[in-house]
Amino acid sequence: MSKPLPSSFFDRPTLQVAEDLIGCMLVRARDGKTERYMITEAEAYDGFDDLASHASKGRTPRTEVMFGPPGRTYIYFVYGIHWMLNVVTGPQDYPSAVLIRGIEGIPGPARLTKALGITKDLNNMILSKKTGLWIEEGPAKISSSDIQKTPRIGVDYAGPIWSKKLWRFVLSRKN
Repeated sequence: MSKPLPSSFFDRPTLQVAEDLIGCMLVRARDGKTERYMITEAEAYDGFDDLASHASKGRTPRTEVMFGPPGRTYIYFVYGIHWMLNVVTGPQDYPSAVLIRGIEGIPGPARLTKALGITKDLNNMILSKKTGLWIEEGPAKISSSDIQKTPRIGVDYAGPIWSKKLWRFVLSRKN
């Protein structure tokens, strides 16, 4: 068993963090059980100019956590039915985060939050054993050649430049 990744892991450029999260383990401890799942898909949302990012509209009560210290959760509700799990990255006061889109055995960000019981109660929490949600190193380093980079999903509203950025990282090989 590994230790939770330190906040310094997340205090780096968002695109680096997003790619490096592929192959890491998302860990959820609750009801006396600890479950570990390999992260297989992640999307980067980087800064004020990224029109696909919630932060492009400025600092609001919803996005305040994105401006906070790295290694915290940003969990929000979409379509009135789904929770989304993000991890804040980069330096404080620079809004950036990585959406965890998929884990081994559970594709899709809404499915994974439902399966792991992740709701707004975990918003703006430090990823740690104390909160019951954290990320550890994976069993083996994933080669960048095993990671496919594609456009993000569901961000057509951001326009042709921002919606086409290859900021979605997907494990493209079976472990």
